[in-house]
Amino acid sequence: MTDSAPSPTFRLAYVAGVTPTKWVRTWIERLPDIRLELVSLPALEVADALREGTVDAALARLPIDREGPRPLSAITLYAETPVVVIPKEHVVTSVDELAVADLAGEVVLHPLDDMLEWSELPGEPAAQRPETTADAVELVAAGIGVLVVPQSLARLHHRKDLTYRTVTDAPESPIALVWPEDTTTELVEELIGIVRGRTVHSSRGTATDAGPAPKRTAAQKTRDKAAARAAAGKTPSGKAMLVTGSSGKGGAGKPQAKGTAGKATSKRGGKGSGGRGRR
Repeated sequence: MTDSAPSPTFRLAYVAGVTPTKWVRTWIERLPDIRLELVSLPALEVADALREGTVDAALARLPIDREGPRPLSAITLYAETPVVVIPKEHVVTSVDELAVADLAGEVVLHPLDDMLEWSELPGEPAAQRPETTADAVELVAAGIGVLVVPQSLARLHHRKDLTYRTVTDAPESPIALVWPEDTTTELVEELIGIVRGRTVHSSRGTATDAGPAPKRTAAQKTRDKAAARAAAGKTPSGKAMLVTGSSGKGGAGKPQAKGTAGKATSKRGGKGSGGRGRR
């Protein structure tokens, strides 16, 4: 007896703070025979991974180098609210939100992996730049300074001794679907339709960098937050997690983990939807 041909696999990268759960559910529903591998990558490594073919597409944080030796296409999905991470006893906790000007006189940490596009850095610079956002959060807890990050990263690095407040005029953090321009395959087109909220029978149209995905309902937001809390920090950076695939008999197999990512918790569920529309 000869083995059947291996099922096609699509590798989707995602960066810290981005929860692909809502789109994975739709992929499983529409493409049960195509294995989907989720790969956690540092934001600064996404462009190289796409150009080298390590992954097929990515849910990435903008800006990203799209004009390199192998141009990248991108569709902006939504933009995250910026917040300042502070100790719970900090004076700023007395308000619900603040402006960048309110950080004058504060030591504002600026980690090397910061993706916010500042025209001018706020507050006072620290003596050294932390290497990662996680390192910067530790310094905030130690009373060294404060940190401005997208809200999802503040949640991801939550500590009992820290909290955060919205910074109304800080740069937002756009999240986009990114893929190599020269490999807009059928599977990439399918993923574009999924993240943009198109139904199975709707026209694909042309992939562009315009047009937001539909807004999520309150129920969908609640489900996605629950999934984010369950999945946060469970997949080591650079590790792949197999979330769906063929059973080898022409049907969909059960989600399972690959490598050191641990047991996968993705299950067949309701339809996913895009994030809060922007641009």
